[in-house]
Amino acid sequence: MAHILFKEKKVKTAVKYLFLTGYFLTFSANAALKVFACEPEWADLAKTIGGKHVMVTQATTARQDPHQIEARPTLLASARKADILVCTGAELEDGWLPLIQQKVNNPKILPGQPGHFMAANFIKLLDVPREIDRIHGDIHAQGNPHIQLDPQNYIVIAKALSQRLEQLDPIHAHTYRENALAFINEWEKAIQQWTVQAEILKGMPVVTYHHSWVYLNNWLGLKQIATLEPKPGIPPSAAHLNEILNQVKNQNIKAILCSPYESQEAAKWLSKKINAPIVMLPFTVGGTENTKDLKSLFDVTIEKLTIAAQ
Repeated sequence: MAHILFKEKKVKTAVKYLFLTGYFLTFSANAALKVFACEPEWADLAKTIGGKHVMVTQATTARQDPHQIEARPTLLASARKADILVCTGAELEDGWLPLIQQKVNNPKILPGQPGHFMAANFIKLLDVPREIDRIHGDIHAQGNPHIQLDPQNYIVIAKALSQRLEQLDPIHAHTYRENALAFINEWEKAIQQWTVQAEILKGMPVVTYHHSWVYLNNWLGLKQIATLEPKPGIPPSAAHLNEILNQVKNQNIKAILCSPYESQEAAKWLSKKINAPIVMLPFTVGGTENTKDLKSLFDVTIEKLTIAAQ
Protein backbone atom coordinates (compact mmCIF):
# COMPACT_ATOMS: atom_id res chain seq x y z
CA MET A 1 0.00 0.00 0.00
CA ALA A 2 2.78 2.38 0.95
CA HIS A 3 4.54 1.55 -2.35
CA ILE A 4 1.42 2.44 -4.34
CA LEU A 5 1.01 5.72 -2.48
CA PHE A 6 4.65 6.55 -3.16
CA LYS A 7 4.20 5.95 -6.90
CA GLU A 8 1.06 8.11 -6.94
CA LYS A 9 2.93 10.90 -5.17
CA LYS A 10 5.73 10.78 -7.77
CA VAL A 11 3.24 11.06 -10.63
CA LYS A 12 1.38 13.95 -8.96
CA THR A 13 4.67 15.76 -8.36
CA ALA A 14 5.71 15.35 -12.00
CA VAL A 15 2.36 16.58 -13.28
CA LYS A 16 2.49 19.54 -10.90
CA TYR A 17 5.93 20.44 -12.26
CA LEU A 18 4.68 20.36 -15.84
CA PHE A 19 1.72 22.55 -14.90
CA LEU A 20 3.86 25.16 -13.15
CA THR A 21 6.34 25.34 -16.04
CA GLY A 22 3.68 25.68 -18.69
CA TYR A 23 3.90 22.12 -19.94
CA PHE A 24 0.78 20.65 -18.39
CA LEU A 25 -1.02 18.29 -20.73
CA THR A 26 -4.60 17.12 -20.26
CA PHE A 27 -4.03 13.39 -19.96
CA SER A 28 -6.78 10.87 -20.51
CA ALA A 29 -7.03 7.30 -21.72
CA ASN A 30 -6.97 8.61 -25.31
CA ALA A 31 -4.54 11.52 -24.87
CA ALA A 32 -1.53 11.63 -27.18
CA LEU A 33 1.60 13.70 -27.18
CA LYS A 34 1.77 15.72 -30.38
CA VAL A 35 5.20 15.20 -31.95
CA PHE A 36 6.56 17.42 -34.73
CA ALA A 37 9.34 15.37 -36.35
CA CYS A 38 11.59 17.25 -38.77
CA GLU A 39 12.86 14.19 -40.66
CA PRO A 40 11.42 10.74 -41.49
CA GLU A 41 13.91 8.85 -39.32
CA TRP A 42 12.84 10.69 -36.18
CA ALA A 43 9.16 10.32 -37.06
CA ASP A 44 9.62 6.56 -37.23
CA LEU A 45 11.62 6.43 -34.01
CA ALA A 46 9.03 8.56 -32.18
CA LYS A 47 6.23 6.24 -33.34
CA THR A 48 8.22 3.20 -32.25
CA ILE A 49 8.86 4.51 -28.76
CA GLY A 50 5.63 6.42 -28.27
CA GLY A 51 3.26 3.87 -29.74
CA LYS A 52 -0.39 4.77 -29.28
CA HIS A 53 0.51 7.59 -26.89
CA VAL A 54 1.97 9.86 -29.58
CA MET A 55 0.58 11.55 -32.68
CA VAL A 56 3.42 12.29 -35.10
CA THR A 57 3.61 14.91 -37.84
CA GLN A 58 6.50 14.47 -40.29
CA ALA A 59 7.79 17.76 -41.69
CA THR A 60 9.91 16.43 -44.57
CA THR A 61 10.12 13.39 -46.83
CA ALA A 62 13.08 11.49 -48.23
CA ARG A 63 12.55 13.30 -51.52
CA GLN A 64 13.20 16.70 -49.94
CA ASP A 65 16.49 18.31 -49.01
CA PRO A 66 16.25 18.64 -45.20
CA HIS A 67 18.40 21.76 -45.35
CA GLN A 68 15.69 23.74 -47.14
CA ILE A 69 11.94 23.24 -47.14
CA GLU A 70 8.95 25.55 -47.39
CA ALA A 71 7.15 26.53 -44.18
CA ARG A 72 3.75 25.40 -45.46
CA PRO A 73 0.53 26.30 -43.60
CA THR A 74 0.01 22.65 -42.64
CA LEU A 75 3.44 22.55 -41.02
CA LEU A 76 2.75 25.77 -39.16
CA ALA A 77 -0.52 24.34 -37.84
CA SER A 78 1.22 21.16 -36.65
CA ALA A 79 4.08 23.05 -35.01
CA ARG A 80 1.60 25.36 -33.28
CA LYS A 81 -0.05 22.37 -31.59
CA ALA A 82 3.11 20.35 -30.94
CA ASP A 83 4.13 19.25 -27.46
CA ILE A 84 7.60 18.23 -28.60
CA LEU A 85 9.86 18.95 -31.55
CA VAL A 86 12.09 16.00 -32.58
CA CYS A 87 14.73 17.04 -35.11
CA THR A 88 18.36 16.42 -36.04
CA GLY A 89 19.83 19.73 -34.97
CA ALA A 90 23.49 20.58 -35.63
CA GLU A 91 22.21 23.38 -37.91
CA LEU A 92 20.61 20.96 -40.40
CA GLU A 93 17.21 22.68 -40.17
CA ASP A 94 18.50 26.23 -39.64
CA GLY A 95 17.21 27.29 -43.07
CA TRP A 96 13.54 26.80 -42.12
CA LEU A 97 12.87 25.63 -38.56
CA PRO A 98 13.57 28.95 -36.77
CA LEU A 99 11.06 30.64 -39.08
CA ILE A 100 8.40 28.10 -38.15
CA GLN A 101 9.12 28.50 -34.45
CA GLN A 102 8.88 32.27 -34.79
CA LYS A 103 5.58 32.20 -36.68
CA VAL A 104 3.73 29.70 -34.49
CA ASN A 105 4.66 31.24 -31.13
CA ASN A 106 4.66 27.89 -29.31
CA PRO A 107 6.91 28.21 -26.26
CA LYS A 108 6.91 24.44 -25.68
CA ILE A 109 9.18 23.77 -28.66
CA LEU A 110 11.71 26.55 -28.21
CA PRO A 111 15.38 25.84 -27.39
CA GLY A 112 16.00 25.08 -23.75
CA GLN A 113 12.51 23.68 -23.18
CA PRO A 114 11.60 19.99 -22.61
CA GLY A 115 9.70 20.02 -25.90
CA HIS A 116 12.82 20.87 -27.88
CA PHE A 117 14.67 17.63 -28.72
CA MET A 118 17.68 17.66 -31.03
CA ALA A 119 19.11 14.21 -31.72
CA ALA A 120 22.58 15.51 -32.60
CA ASN A 121 23.01 16.77 -29.05
CA PHE A 122 23.43 13.17 -27.90
CA ILE A 123 25.96 12.10 -30.55
CA LYS A 124 29.66 12.80 -31.03
CA LEU A 125 29.57 14.60 -34.36
CA LEU A 126 32.07 13.85 -37.10
CA ASP A 127 33.63 16.20 -39.60
CA VAL A 128 33.75 19.23 -37.29
CA PRO A 129 35.28 22.09 -39.33
CA ARG A 130 38.48 23.70 -38.11
CA GLU A 131 37.56 27.01 -39.69
CA ILE A 132 34.11 28.60 -40.02
CA ASP A 133 33.96 30.59 -43.24
CA ARG A 134 31.26 30.64 -45.95
CA ILE A 135 34.04 30.60 -48.50
CA HIS A 136 34.13 26.86 -47.83
CA GLY A 137 30.47 26.44 -48.79
CA ASP A 138 27.46 25.42 -46.73
CA ILE A 139 29.34 23.99 -43.76
CA HIS A 140 27.95 23.17 -40.33
CA ALA A 141 29.90 24.63 -37.44
CA GLN A 142 28.98 21.87 -34.98
CA GLY A 143 29.87 19.04 -37.36
CA ASN A 144 28.25 16.88 -40.02
CA PRO A 145 24.53 16.60 -39.18
CA HIS A 146 23.67 13.45 -41.18
CA ILE A 147 23.82 11.23 -38.11
CA GLN A 148 20.94 9.01 -39.28
CA LEU A 149 23.27 6.95 -41.46
CA ASP A 150 25.02 5.14 -38.60
CA PRO A 151 22.62 2.70 -36.91
CA GLN A 152 24.69 2.75 -33.73
CA ASN A 153 23.58 6.33 -33.11
CA TYR A 154 19.96 5.27 -32.66
CA ILE A 155 20.68 3.39 -29.44
CA VAL A 156 21.75 6.53 -27.59
CA ILE A 157 19.08 8.67 -29.23
CA ALA A 158 16.30 6.17 -28.45
CA LYS A 159 17.23 6.23 -24.76
CA ALA A 160 17.31 10.02 -24.71
CA LEU A 161 14.00 10.37 -26.56
CA SER A 162 12.31 7.89 -24.25
CA GLN A 163 13.44 9.88 -21.23
CA ARG A 164 12.15 13.09 -22.77
CA LEU A 165 8.74 11.57 -23.51
CA GLU A 166 8.63 10.24 -19.96
CA GLN A 167 9.33 13.74 -18.68
CA LEU A 168 6.54 15.27 -20.72
CA ASP A 169 4.06 12.45 -20.14
CA PRO A 170 4.88 10.75 -16.81
CA ILE A 171 1.59 8.84 -16.74
CA HIS A 172 2.79 6.70 -19.69
CA ALA A 173 6.46 6.63 -18.70
CA HIS A 174 6.50 2.85 -18.27
CA THR A 175 5.26 2.30 -21.82
CA TYR A 176 7.89 4.62 -23.31
CA ARG A 177 10.61 2.89 -21.32
CA GLU A 178 9.49 -0.60 -22.32
CA ASN A 179 9.14 0.35 -25.99
CA ALA A 180 12.60 1.89 -26.05
CA LEU A 181 14.12 -1.18 -24.40
CA ALA A 182 12.43 -3.50 -26.91
CA PHE A 183 13.64 -1.35 -29.80
CA ILE A 184 17.23 -1.27 -28.52
CA ASN A 185 17.33 -5.04 -27.97
CA GLU A 186 16.14 -5.74 -31.51
CA TRP A 187 18.32 -2.98 -32.94
CA GLU A 188 21.50 -4.39 -31.41
CA LYS A 189 20.77 -7.77 -33.00
CA ALA A 190 20.16 -6.07 -36.35
CA ILE A 191 23.45 -4.18 -36.14
CA GLN A 192 25.32 -7.43 -35.58
CA GLN A 193 23.68 -8.91 -38.67
CA TRP A 194 24.38 -5.84 -40.81
CA THR A 195 28.01 -5.78 -39.68
CA VAL A 196 28.53 -9.37 -40.83
CA GLN A 197 26.82 -8.71 -44.17
CA ALA A 198 28.90 -5.57 -44.71
CA GLU A 199 32.34 -7.16 -44.27
CA ILE A 200 32.78 -7.09 -48.04
CA LEU A 201 32.38 -3.29 -48.03
CA LYS A 202 35.47 -2.41 -45.99
CA GLY A 203 37.78 -0.27 -48.08
CA MET A 204 35.37 -0.07 -51.01
CA PRO A 205 36.20 3.09 -53.03
CA VAL A 206 33.21 5.34 -53.68
CA VAL A 207 32.39 8.83 -54.93
CA THR A 208 29.53 10.81 -53.39
CA TYR A 209 27.55 13.78 -54.63
CA HIS A 210 27.28 15.65 -51.31
CA HIS A 211 29.41 15.13 -48.22
CA SER A 212 26.47 13.53 -46.43
CA TRP A 213 27.69 9.94 -46.10
CA VAL A 214 30.45 10.42 -43.53
CA TYR A 215 28.66 8.43 -40.80
CA LEU A 216 27.87 5.58 -43.19
CA ASN A 217 31.48 5.59 -44.41
CA ASN A 218 32.77 5.60 -40.86
CA TRP A 219 30.54 2.69 -39.82
CA LEU A 220 31.09 0.46 -42.85
CA GLY A 221 34.67 1.43 -43.67
CA LEU A 222 33.84 2.78 -47.13
CA LYS A 223 36.65 4.77 -48.75
CA GLN A 224 35.33 8.06 -50.10
CA ILE A 225 37.68 9.10 -52.88
CA ALA A 226 35.94 12.29 -54.01
CA THR A 227 32.82 14.44 -53.72
CA LEU A 228 31.12 15.78 -56.84
CA GLU A 229 30.23 19.07 -55.16
CA PRO A 230 33.36 21.30 -55.05
CA LYS A 231 32.05 22.70 -51.76
CA PRO A 232 29.00 21.72 -49.72
CA GLY A 233 25.88 23.09 -51.40
CA ILE A 234 27.74 24.26 -54.53
CA PRO A 235 26.77 22.45 -57.78
CA PRO A 236 29.77 21.00 -59.68
CA SER A 237 31.07 22.89 -62.68
CA ALA A 238 32.43 21.26 -65.82
CA ALA A 239 35.96 22.16 -64.76
CA HIS A 240 35.50 20.59 -61.35
CA LEU A 241 34.07 17.41 -62.85
CA ASN A 242 37.12 17.06 -65.09
CA GLU A 243 39.32 17.42 -62.02
CA ILE A 244 37.31 14.69 -60.30
CA LEU A 245 37.66 12.47 -63.36
CA ASN A 246 41.44 12.79 -63.29
CA GLN A 247 41.41 12.08 -59.57
CA VAL A 248 39.31 8.90 -59.66
CA LYS A 249 39.80 7.29 -63.09
CA ASN A 250 42.40 4.81 -61.80
CA GLN A 251 40.84 4.23 -58.37
CA ASN A 252 38.50 1.35 -59.33
CA ILE A 253 35.44 3.20 -58.06
CA LYS A 254 32.69 0.73 -57.20
CA ALA A 255 29.81 3.17 -56.77
CA ILE A 256 28.74 6.79 -57.07
CA LEU A 257 26.44 7.40 -54.12
CA CYS A 258 23.43 9.70 -54.39
CA SER A 259 20.40 10.41 -52.24
CA PRO A 260 16.82 10.57 -53.62
CA TYR A 261 16.63 14.38 -53.60
CA GLU A 262 19.95 15.09 -55.32
CA SER A 263 20.44 15.83 -59.02
CA GLN A 264 22.05 12.92 -60.84
CA GLU A 265 23.32 14.81 -63.88
CA ALA A 266 26.91 15.04 -62.66
CA ALA A 267 26.81 11.46 -61.39
CA LYS A 268 25.59 10.23 -64.79
CA TRP A 269 28.42 12.07 -66.54
CA LEU A 270 31.06 10.54 -64.28
CA SER A 271 29.41 7.12 -64.40
CA LYS A 272 29.82 6.96 -68.18
CA LYS A 273 33.44 8.14 -67.98
CA ILE A 274 34.62 5.59 -65.41
CA ASN A 275 32.04 2.81 -65.90
CA ALA A 276 30.93 2.89 -62.27
CA PRO A 277 27.26 2.48 -61.30
CA ILE A 278 25.18 5.19 -59.68
CA VAL A 279 23.82 3.75 -56.45
CA MET A 280 20.80 5.62 -55.15
CA LEU A 281 20.68 4.88 -51.44
CA PRO A 282 17.46 5.61 -49.52
CA PHE A 283 19.25 8.03 -47.16
CA THR A 284 16.27 7.96 -44.79
CA VAL A 285 12.95 6.20 -44.25
CA GLY A 286 10.91 6.35 -47.46
CA GLY A 287 13.88 6.91 -49.76
CA THR A 288 12.84 3.86 -51.78
CA GLU A 289 9.54 2.03 -51.97
CA ASN A 290 10.75 -0.77 -49.72
CA THR A 291 12.18 1.39 -46.95
CA LYS A 292 9.09 1.74 -44.79
CA ASP A 293 10.88 1.96 -41.45
CA LEU A 294 14.31 2.30 -39.86
CA LYS A 295 15.22 -1.37 -40.13
CA SER A 296 14.41 -1.58 -43.83
CA LEU A 297 16.41 1.64 -44.34
CA PHE A 298 19.59 -0.21 -43.39
CA ASP A 299 18.53 -3.53 -44.93
CA VAL A 300 18.20 -1.82 -48.31
CA THR A 301 21.35 0.27 -47.87
CA ILE A 302 23.51 -2.79 -47.13
CA GLU A 303 21.91 -4.76 -49.95
CA LYS A 304 22.50 -2.05 -52.56
CA LEU A 305 26.12 -1.51 -51.49
CA THR A 306 27.00 -5.21 -51.42
CA ILE A 307 25.59 -5.64 -54.94
CA ALA A 308 27.80 -2.77 -56.11
CA ALA A 309 30.84 -4.27 -54.36
CA GLN A 310 30.38 -7.60 -56.12
